Amino acid sequence: MRRRLINSTLAVVLVVIAVFGGTLVIVETRTITNSAQESVESEALRLASIVDSRLISEERISAGLLQDQIAAKRYARIDIPGRSAIEIGERPDGDVIEARATGEEGESVLVQEPRAAVTGEVGRTLMIIGGVALLAVVAAVLLAVRQGNRLAAPLTDLAETAERLGSGDPRPRHKRYGVPELDRVADVLDASAERIARMLTAERRLAADASHQLRTPLTALSMRLDEITLTEDLETVREEATIALAQVERLTDVVERLLTNARDPRTGSAVAFDLYEVVKQQLEEWRPAYRSEGRAIVCSGRRDLRAVATPGAVAQVLAALIENSLMHGGGTVALRTRVTGNQAVVEVADEGPGVPADLGARIFERTISGRNSTGIGLAVARDLAEADGGRLELLQPQPAVFGLFLSRAPED
Repeated sequence: MRRRLINSTLAVVLVVIAVFGGTLVIVETRTITNSAQESVESEALRLASIVDSRLISEERISAGLLQDQIAAKRYARIDIPGRSAIEIGERPDGDVIEARATGEEGESVLVQEPRAAVTGEVGRTLMIIGGVALLAVVAAVLLAVRQGNRLAAPLTDLAETAERLGSGDPRPRHKRYGVPELDRVADVLDASAERIARMLTAERRLAADASHQLRTPLTALSMRLDEITLTEDLETVREEATIALAQVERLTDVVERLLTNARDPRTGSAVAFDLYEVVKQQLEEWRPAYRSEGRAIVCSGRRDLRAVATPGAVAQVLAALIENSLMHGGGTVALRTRVTGNQAVVEVADEGPGVPADLGARIFERTISGRNSTGIGLAVARDLAEADGGRLELLQPQPAVFGLFLSRAPED
């Protein structure tokens, strides 16, 4: 592109120089020639007038007296009737410019100038015009190079940005160039980069959330299947299979909820439901894991409490809090349901060391964890709660007490 711009600019300048420069050369040549011819004619007339005045006053006429009346390098011949011809200067050879004049006393005056003098002046004029044309060409080339760099550099940047987008680096450049068309392209690329970045973030977030949220249901399901394989009692097999099927349904609900939340985190499917039933289901699901760790999980509070939210999402939030207490807490884990204002609250507390002071409210941020964990569980739980219009808070850091606040369903 840079070379094309230079070539096109140079071509335009050369055409302009050829047209206007050629015309100027012709005009200047004619002007110089006509000026020389007029000068010679004027000199012949002036010389004839001087000779007339001397003849009338009967003054002496000689070449020495008239020498100063003609320009250097010119030749003059004065023919006076009855006298010898008077010559001033050297008669030029070759092509000449000449003029003749006749005086009132019958004398004849001839003035000649070598055409070479006029040609030299024309040559000097042509050199000046050529120098100006050369300067114009150089200036045009420099201007074309500068303009080419100004246009080529942004295009190179935009090409690099597009290449980075194609290679999976969606960082926007936010760089503008002062050219409206190029700035428009940069705006589109930056907007595309931001959309791609959001899509990649959502995909990575979905993968992380899915791996975290599916881990616990799959572990519980695996434990139930292990119970089935280790027993020969048909009643026990039937009971464990029923529980496993329920866990499969909850697992399906988890997957659907994750996909829905990935498409639009604000999308909820809130309904009025029995909050204690969800709490009891989580107690039954997590009691074997706590028993294997030598710990207990208990529940207290109101059992007739109804809330408005997505039951599957509430179950996932409670599972995240219970798992967090199992991994990072200590002692007995207590779930308590209560009412505050028009909200139903589920508190999850344990007897462990609590949340470190340096974490505080940052405990709900992704990748923030007090110990060796992913730091995703509480962040996902918070998003799920907010999607249904609720909220998840750290009510007390030490020992840790988390509170899930949901809209309370109106009593029948």
